Amino acid sequence: AIARTLLKNPPILVFDEATSALDSANERAIQAELATVAQGKTVLVIAHRLSTIVHAHEILVMDHGRIIERGTHPQLLAANGRYAQMWRLQQAGGQDAPAAVGDTA
Repeated sequence: AIARTLLKNPPILVFDEATSALDSANERAIQAELATVAQGKTVLVIAHRLSTIVHAHEILVMDHGRIIERGTHPQLLAANGRYAQMWRLQQAGGQDAPAAVGDTA
């Protein structure tokens, strides 16, 4: 599905957990390629695994359909809110955090 979408060369790309089923090595390789094809495009990434969106220009943290935080990865960590809590949990090996959406355009 990703390849078909990229062949159409749309100005906006939406990835919903695009690499969640991959192992870490393949995920990094695919993400590097996606970063290349995303140049000059608006990209929305829906992610539970926050490591996949740390380089996003803006991250929106949602809870029950509402935006509760927004900023870059460093800004959200410094704010020490929900995103920072989810980040610490995932870095410690935790699972199942609420979704975050990153706009990398």
